[in-house]
Amino acid sequence: MQLALEGISKKVGAQTWLYDMSLALHSGAVTVLLGATQAGKTSLMRIMAGLDAPTAGRVTVDGVDVTGMPVRERNVAMVYQQFINYPSMKVAANIASPLKLRGEKNIDARVRELAERLHIEMFLDRYPSELSGGQQQRVALARALAKGAPLMLLDEPLVNLDYKLREELREELTQLFAAGQSTVVYATTEPAEALLLGGYTAVLDEGRLLQYGPTAEVFHAPNSLRVARAFSDPPMNLIPATATAQGVRLQGGTELAVALPQGVSAAAGLTVGVRASALREQARPGDVSVAGVVELAEISGSDTFIHAATPWGELVAQLTGVHYFELGAAITLHLDPAQIYVFGADGRLAWAPVRQGGV
Repeated sequence: MQLALEGISKKVGAQTWLYDMSLALHSGAVTVLLGATQAGKTSLMRIMAGLDAPTAGRVTVDGVDVTGMPVRERNVAMVYQQFINYPSMKVAANIASPLKLRGEKNIDARVRELAERLHIEMFLDRYPSELSGGQQQRVALARALAKGAPLMLLDEPLVNLDYKLREELREELTQLFAAGQSTVVYATTEPAEALLLGGYTAVLDEGRLLQYGPTAEVFHAPNSLRVARAFSDPPMNLIPATATAQGVRLQGGTELAVALPQGVSAAAGLTVGVRASALREQARPGDVSVAGVVELAEISGSDTFIHAATPWGELVAQLTGVHYFELGAAITLHLDPAQIYVFGADGRLAWAPVRQGGV
C-alpha cells in the first residue's frame, strides 16, 4: 500500500491540532511517528485510518483519493495504548477472528505461532478479563498481526508493558514487521524505540512535521534544534557558542576546530549540540576536556548518567557500565570535537559529525 498525505491539516474549533504537512509513506516499510505527548501522532494516525477527516488536504492510497472513505471500508489494523479485545471470546478466538473472516486455513497453527511470538500461548484458553493489562495488550497486538492488513497503525502499543517485556517485544515486532508485507506506522515518544525499529522516522512537535527520512539519517543529521531535542534520550546537551576563524568557541572559552559552511556569520550566536554518549571519562588523543562537579549520578540498566556543572553549562554524560560518584565530586569529561553538532542562530543544522560510510 502506498499511503500519501497531501497538504493535510486539522483544526478543532479555534485550535490547530495538525499544521499543513505532506507525507508519503514507503510501501511495506515501518514509519515511526516520534514526538512527545500531544505532538500530533494520534491525530495523524486517525486521519490515516479514516477515523477522522482532515480540515484541509487529502489522503490517497495507491493514487486514489480516500479522504472521505470511512474506516469500515478500509483494510486497516489498529492497536492503541488502550487495548481493545472481544470480552466474550477467549484469547484464541480473539486472535483467530480476522483469520476466519479471510477464510484462512491452518488457523490453529497460525494462532499458536503468533501467541508464542508474543508470549501469551499459555493464555489461549482464557478470557481477556482474566488477564493483566499487559497481557491483554499482547492479545490485541496478535489479533492486529493476524489480520494481515496492508496498513497497520500502532499507537504506542508497548507503553503499558513492563520494561523487560517491552524490550523483548520490540525485537520481536521488528522481525515480524520485516517478515510481513504491511506498511506499518508506529507512534512512540521514545527515541530508542525509533532507532530499534529502523525504517523511516517522522519527527512531530506541537502538530508540525519537522523532519522525515530514513531513521538513521534523521538521528545522525537532525535538521534543527527541535528535531535534535526530540530525537535524543537523554536530551542533547546544548551549549551557547560563537563562530571563530577556526571553528567555534564554546561558552567558557574552549575552542573547537570545525569546518563550518560559508554563510555562518561570526557575529551570530550558535548552539553546539553534544550527545550524552559522546562525553567520556577517559581521554583519547585529540579530545578537548572540561572540568566539572557531579550534581547527580543515575544508574539505568547497564549505563550511568552523570549530571555535571561545568564552564560549558550543565552537561549530561552517558557512561557505559555501572559507576559510582559522590555528589559534589570533581569530574573531568572528554569530547572528540568531531562528534559535535552546530546549529545556527535560526536553529537550523549547520554542521554534523561525519559518519563512517557517509550519511
